[in-house]
Amino acid sequence: MPAEPPPARLPSAPGLSRRRLLGMAATAPLAATGALALGAGTAHAADSAYVMAYFTESTNLGDGTDYGLHLAVSKDALLWTPLNQNNPVVTPTEGAGGLRDPFVLRKQDGTFVVLATDLKGTDWNYNSQYIHVWNSTDLRTFTGYHRLKLHDMVTHSWAPEAFWDAGRGQYAIIYSSVNSSGHNVIMVNYTTDFVTVSAPQVFFDPGYDVIDGDMTVGANGVNYLYFKKNGTLVGARSTSLAPGSFTPFTSGVSHGGTEAPTVVKSLTSGTYWLWGDTYTPNGVFYAWQSTDLAAGTWTALDQRTYTQPVNSKHCGITTITGTQYDNLVATWGTPAWNRLKSYNYPARYVRHADYVSRIDAYPVEPYKDSLWKLVPGLADSSGVSFQSVNYPTRYLRHYDYALRLDANDGTSTFAADATFHRTAGLANSAWASFRSYNNPTRYIRHYDYALRIDPISTATEQQDATFHVGY
Repeated sequence: MPAEPPPARLPSAPGLSRRRLLGMAATAPLAATGALALGAGTAHAADSAYVMAYFTESTNLGDGTDYGLHLAVSKDALLWTPLNQNNPVVTPTEGAGGLRDPFVLRKQDGTFVVLATDLKGTDWNYNSQYIHVWNSTDLRTFTGYHRLKLHDMVTHSWAPEAFWDAGRGQYAIIYSSVNSSGHNVIMVNYTTDFVTVSAPQVFFDPGYDVIDGDMTVGANGVNYLYFKKNGTLVGARSTSLAPGSFTPFTSGVSHGGTEAPTVVKSLTSGTYWLWGDTYTPNGVFYAWQSTDLAAGTWTALDQRTYTQPVNSKHCGITTITGTQYDNLVATWGTPAWNRLKSYNYPARYVRHADYVSRIDAYPVEPYKDSLWKLVPGLADSSGVSFQSVNYPTRYLRHYDYALRLDANDGTSTFAADATFHRTAGLANSAWASFRSYNNPTRYIRHYDYALRIDPISTATEQQDATFHVGY
C-alpha cells in the first residue's frame, strides 16, 4: 500500500464503472403521460426520487456475491441507500439460476417490468438466448416471472434494456449479441407485453464491438445512446429511434477500464449524470456530470458527492415517486449498519484489518470489515460506539491514542475508550466528526491511513477528522 502523503493532502479525484449492455430509455415524442425523458426510463411529473437495480460481486467472488435482483433508493441519484440489508429482493429460478445487468422500466400504465441477463457468475461462454422478466406494480412484489426468448443465434443476450417507442406503439428491448458481423452489436426486438416479441434485428452496429449502453430519449428532440467501446464510454445520437440511425459523436470517457454506462437526469435541474463501473469483479462506480448532452463532454464528479451500494455491479436507475420511495423503504428496510467515507480521501472507507482501524480504498475485502453498527455510547448513551458487524463482540476503542478493534471487557475504562460524541464535520458541517468521550480535546482522524485520536487544529487535520456516515 503506498504511503499517505504528508500534511498538504488534496482530495482524490473521482472515477467510473462497468458491465451493462446497451440500454435505452423512453422513446421519441414522449407519450401521453406527459413524461420527460430520463436515463433509461420515463420520468413523470410527480417523481421525486430514484431506484437503482443491481447485482453484487465481492472482489474474490465470495461473501457479498449474489446474482439476484438488488434495489437501492436515493433522493438525489448520487447517495444511495441499499434495501433489504443489501440482500436480493427476488432471484431467478430458471436458466442459469442467477442474473446480471438488471434493468427496471416503468411502463406506460405506471407499473414496472424488470429485465436481466440470464447468467450466474462470470462464465462468459454461457450462451443464453433468453432474458429474465418480472412484472411488478410497486417493486415490493414481483409476479409473472418467466424467461423470454429473443433469438435463435448461438450467442448471448447480454444486458437487456427497454424503452417505449411511441412511433411504433411498442416497447423496444435492446441487448448485446454477436450476429453475422462477428462482433458484439446491439440487437432489438419489439413487444407489447414482454411475453411475445418480434424477430430480432440489428439496432446499432458501428463496425466494432459494442456492449453496455444506455439511452436518453427526447432531450431537445435528440436521442442519445451511450455504450462501451474498448473500455471507454462513448455516446451516439439520432433524431430517430429507428434501428441503424445512431451515429457516434463523442470521444471516450473512462476511469481505467470502464463499462456499464447509465445516464440519469436530475429531477430538479438541467444536470445529467453518467454512471459507469470498472471491470474488476467488485466494480468501482464512478460518475461524471454534464448540463449539455449535445456537447458530449463530461466532467468527473468528486467522489465526496456520491456513493454506490456495497459490492454493487452494473446498475440501472429509474425515477419513482416520493410515495413509492417511502413504500420501498417501509417494505424492505434500510441497512442496520453504516459505512464511513473519508472526507479528503473519498475513495477510502473506515475498516478494521487485523483488529487495527484504518481507511482503505473501496472495495474492501472482506467487505464486512468496513460495516459498522453505530450504537448508543457504551459510557454515555448520548454518544456513539462503533460495533463491528462481523465481530459483534468487538468495538472501536482508542489505546495509546491509536484506534483498534477490541472485545468489550465490560470495564468502565473500555466503555469510555469506545465512546465518542458525534459533531458537525470539522471540515464540512454536512459531514461528521467524532470527539473522544474521555479525551475531549481529541477527535478520530486518519494519519498514514491509520485511525487515531488527536487534537485538531490545522485545515488538513480537520479534513482528516471528517467523515460521511452513509451506506
